[in-house]
Amino acid sequence: MKALLLENIHSDAVDALRSRGFEVETRKGALDPQELLTALDGVDLLGIRSKTQVTREVLEAHPQLQAVGAFCIGTNQIDLTAATDTATAVFNAPFSNTRSVVELALGEIIALARHLTDKNAAMHQGVWDKSAKGSHEVRGRTLGIVGYGNIGKQLSVVAEAFGMDVYYYDVVDRLAMGNATKCDSLEQLLGTVETVTLHVDGRESNTNMFGREQFRQMRPRSIFLNLSRGHVVDIEALQEALVSGHLAGAGLDVYPSEPKAAGEPFESPLQGLPNVILTPHVGGSTAEAQENIGGFVSGKLIDYCRYGTTSLSVNFPEVQLDPFIHGTRLLHIHSNVPGVLARVNSTLGEHGINVDRQQLVTKGQMGYMVTDCANGVTDEVVAAIKALPETIRVATVS
Repeated sequence: MKALLLENIHSDAVDALRSRGFEVETRKGALDPQELLTALDGVDLLGIRSKTQVTREVLEAHPQLQAVGAFCIGTNQIDLTAATDTATAVFNAPFSNTRSVVELALGEIIALARHLTDKNAAMHQGVWDKSAKGSHEVRGRTLGIVGYGNIGKQLSVVAEAFGMDVYYYDVVDRLAMGNATKCDSLEQLLGTVETVTLHVDGRESNTNMFGREQFRQMRPRSIFLNLSRGHVVDIEALQEALVSGHLAGAGLDVYPSEPKAAGEPFESPLQGLPNVILTPHVGGSTAEAQENIGGFVSGKLIDYCRYGTTSLSVNFPEVQLDPFIHGTRLLHIHSNVPGVLARVNSTLGEHGINVDRQQLVTKGQMGYMVTDCANGVTDEVVAAIKALPETIRVATVS
C-alpha cells in the first residue's frame, strides 16, 4: 500500500508507516485540489495538515483512497460529507497539540499585557524605555475564552493557575473547569473580560463570527487573540479596532489567507502595528506536539488498514478491534438501511463461509460491519458482497 504525506509531517509518521510495509512519499508543501487529483493516483492513504484542501472532486476521483489522516486538530479542510459518501475514513489528532497551543496563548497574553513587543522593538532600535506605563500583571485580570473545547478547557486551568479570573462561552453546554465562570452569551463575555481569546472550530458558519460589532462590544483597551481559524475574524475590523486604540493589543497565529509553504511571502493589514504579535500558524508546531501527532495519526491509519479499527474516526462509526490471527477479516461499509446484515450473512452462508465474530455499528447514513471468518473469504465472496446494492466499499485484511 502507498501513503502520501504532505506539509512536512513529522518523520515519526514516515518511520511508523514504512516499518509496517507501506510505501511512503513525502512532500514539504501543501497541494491544491487540482494538484491532488494527479498526486493521489495509486495512493491508499493521504496525510495532510491544515493547508491542503481535500474536496469532493478529489475524493470521488480516487475511489482507491482508503483514509485521510489530518495531522492536526481541525478537519474543516476536508469535505467530510464527501469522505463519508466515498467510504474514506478520516482521522485527526484532537488532543496531541493542545498543550502547545495553550502555552503559546498564555505566552502572548503575558507579552501583550507587558507591552513586550513594543519594548523589544525599541531596544533593537537602541532606545532604552524603562517605564511601567501600560504594563500589567496577568494575575487578577479577567480572561474570556470563546470556544471551550479541548484547548479552551486546558487554557482555562493553566490561566487560573496564573491567578486569572476565567470566563468562557461556547454554543455547546460545557461543564466549567476549576473556578471558571460560564457566560450565557458572547455579548456577556465580551462586556466582562479584559482579554478575549478564540478557540473555535473551522465550520463555515463561524466565518467572520468576530467583526466590528464584536470588537465594539469589547471593553476599551482589551487584548484580543485568535489561535483557532483565520476565517473566523474580520481582519479589517480588527485593524480598525487596533488603530483607533479601542484594543490595546492583539496576537494572531491564523489568517484568512495563508501561504502554502514556508518561505512564501505573507501580507496582512496588521503588519507594522504596535503591540501586535503575528506568528505563522505555529500554535501546534512544537517538537513535542508534532512528534505526538505524527505517532498518533499514523497509528490510527495503520490500525484501520491492518485491523479495520475506526476508534476516534471523525466520520466513521467507531469500532475498536483486536488483531484477527487466523483467517480473513471482512470490512463492509454500506448505506444504513434495514436488512444489510441478513443479506451479507446470507451471501456468506451460500458460499460456505462460517462467521466466527461479527460487529455492526451505524452512524448517520453509514453502517460499518466487521466479520471475522476463520476459513477465509474468496474473491468470489467479496465480489458477491460488492454487488449488494447497499455496499459502498468492501475490503479484507488477513
